[in-house]
Amino acid sequence: MNKTELVQAMAEKANLNKTQAKAALDAAIEAVEGALKKGDKVALIGFGTFQVIKKDAREGINPATKAKIKIPAKKVVKFKAGADLAAKVNKK
Repeated sequence: MNKTELVQAMAEKANLNKTQAKAALDAAIEAVEGALKKGDKVALIGFGTFQVIKKDAREGINPATKAKIKIPAKKVVKFKAGADLAAKVNKK
């Protein structure tokens, strides 16, 4: 599902027009991005948790040349699915 399809699904489920659904989705994304930039964790009970973690610098290997390379430290976003979402995904 891409963003356009998500907006369509939101519009149908929430009885909104596509413009309102897109505005709501954009606002939610901006709010999550802002919280993560500040270092906050975003927990949506039943859905999951987004948080920023720090990865240390490390040494890796370029698979094409087999040469050793230095991989710099960076921050990455981690998502952990909530129990309800995990149960729904695994339900047959």
